[in-house]
Amino acid sequence: MASPSSRKVRTTADAPMPPDEALKLLKEGNARFIKGEPTATRTNEKMRQELVDMGQAPHTAIIGCADSRAPLETIFDALPGDIFVLRNAGNTCTHAEGSMVGSLEFCTGKLGARMILVLGHTKCGAVYGATNAYLAAKKSETASVESALEGLLLDLAPVAEKAVADMGSHTDADEVAAHAVRVNVFHTIDFLLKYSAPLREKVKSGQVEIQGGIYHLDSGKVEFMGRSPQQSTLLSTNLGLPPSMTREGGRTSGYGPSARGEHGVRTTVDSAVPAEEALKMLKAGNERFAVGAPLAKHATLKMREALVSHGQAPHTAILGCADSRVPVDTVFDAMPGDLFVLRNAGNTCTHAEGSMVGSLEFCCGKLGSKLILVMGHTKCGAIAGATATYLASKEGKASKSAGSALEGLLVGLSGVAKQAEEELGVGADQDQLVSHSVRVNVFSSIEFLLKYSPSLRELVKSGNVEIQGGIYHLETGRVEFLGRSPRQAELLRSDPSLPPSLQALPIRTTTDGPLPSQEALKLLKEGNARFTSGAAISGKITPAMRKALVKEGQAPHTAIIGCADSRAPLETVFDAMPGDIFVLRNAGNTCTHAEGSVLGSLEFCVAALQSKMVLVLGHTACGAIKGATATYLQSKSGNKPQVTKALDALLVGLSDVAKKASEELGEGATEAQIVDRTIKL
Repeated sequence: MASPSSRKVRTTADAPMPPDEALKLLKEGNARFIKGEPTATRTNEKMRQELVDMGQAPHTAIIGCADSRAPLETIFDALPGDIFVLRNAGNTCTHAEGSMVGSLEFCTGKLGARMILVLGHTKCGAVYGATNAYLAAKKSETASVESALEGLLLDLAPVAEKAVADMGSHTDADEVAAHAVRVNVFHTIDFLLKYSAPLREKVKSGQVEIQGGIYHLDSGKVEFMGRSPQQSTLLSTNLGLPPSMTREGGRTSGYGPSARGEHGVRTTVDSAVPAEEALKMLKAGNERFAVGAPLAKHATLKMREALVSHGQAPHTAILGCADSRVPVDTVFDAMPGDLFVLRNAGNTCTHAEGSMVGSLEFCCGKLGSKLILVMGHTKCGAIAGATATYLASKEGKASKSAGSALEGLLVGLSGVAKQAEEELGVGADQDQLVSHSVRVNVFSSIEFLLKYSPSLRELVKSGNVEIQGGIYHLETGRVEFLGRSPRQAELLRSDPSLPPSLQALPIRTTTDGPLPSQEALKLLKEGNARFTSGAAISGKITPAMRKALVKEGQAPHTAIIGCADSRAPLETVFDAMPGDIFVLRNAGNTCTHAEGSVLGSLEFCVAALQSKMVLVLGHTACGAIKGATATYLQSKSGNKPQVTKALDALLVGLSDVAKKASEELGEGATEAQIVDRTIKL
């Protein structure tokens, strides 16, 4: 058995591994797992750094099940860097077509993997559920879809159908389901061969192998099943993109209003609905919902077939909140095919810019929708949280946590609360602030779309699309329609720009020349404003940028003397790129004990690098200044400080500043007041 130290991680320094060798590694790793003799139990810092510095080059890509009993790296005793892992319930492409196919094209194209394994497992809950759902639907001749899970099970029905055909209609359901696990593996392989031209060509040329396997939960053994029996036939097919990535594809789930089309639901055979008509449909559907008289029924089999064969043509796209109390299709009494629904906490674009903007551009551009409705709702938890975050930050009680995605979302929305407070004026209580923030946030999202989407702007300008707002009142069930943003005309006249998450800062080199001090100061202020609002855009550094910094040399616009305190990372605080700031740091941002070093460095930066701006930056609650103040007060009381180490000498050197601060403030000043004044001095 190889020891952990004898195994190395795969990086781009390693040549691509032939499929048969990759398969051999998988089999050997699974054998070690079964014996309980794994060798991939530990990594070290050197291994991890190699993966960072040199990049990944996995020998195999695996589509596996998300089941917690089938951890892929573990059952193949794989090290980080060995396996490119894709997982979902049922190891399928059914509901993640673009994601799965695109990920595998990336792995085999960019990363050089030459082996793809589709791995099912015994007792798979998703496949067993799909089999039972299929058998139940066959008995009742109906199949409803009321959740994403039910949609997943319904779309796995062809797998169950083939399993029944193979086993016979009188076979026990569990036996059919067990066989369906095997059928599903090849179903996924066949999907990849049908809908990915790059994968198909690589398989044809022998560059890539796609094989299947079953992981047996009881023994831990992986049964390797080889290629799909349909491979040779499928290599001559060309079905184009996965269905979900085409206009004709995708199954729309959910229920809603009765905007009846030729097939009972709206499809591409129906003409586009003007924005004003779509708005009337929304209002009528919401009224039916509010009074408890909905007309929308479950879609029939023929309706679903029409949506698949003819494609969707929703009359409205809605950006709503993910709150479980606001089921958008239900609120508007809508049928499948009526509404293109996007939802997240707080119905915002703040943390989902590309996804939300791109999805709406797709809906209006490709699907022909003429109306976009941004809909908030009363008692919105995301807005309430953002308001609380904003009020806490005002009082200096901002969260000290490491920054979760939720916290980032709330910080991103806190600007809405700030605007709401400014509009309401002094005296508004927190409940009033939350209520008004909901309204402000609706218009904020509308304005984001108008500001950052050139294609939506043009559609609105030309009158082909309307973007309006609304608030769903949980208490009454009625939607308050707010109309357009008051700033629409102004925003349509402004210059378009990319969403912040897609923006990137340039780097400075000697080819840019010196920057005047006022312009440098402006860059610092703008960068700090982005940092404090949680909208930083630095950090997107390409290899070309790094090479330019090496080849052309640095030309920082500013030199900064800052404190070494870990809470004040200067490049981060100013949202700066490499090459922007020449940074000097020590405890207390001082020259007291580093004169030649600091002064010589600054002279080099100003003379040789031609920086025109020097910023000396202190910070609140500075430990060095607190220590210097305590040292001064101790000496003032007659206790001469003992200087036995470099830190003592540093604090004594800074105590002259504390003395001056104390004298300026007078006898009644507290130690905390002296510290604050000393920081500035």
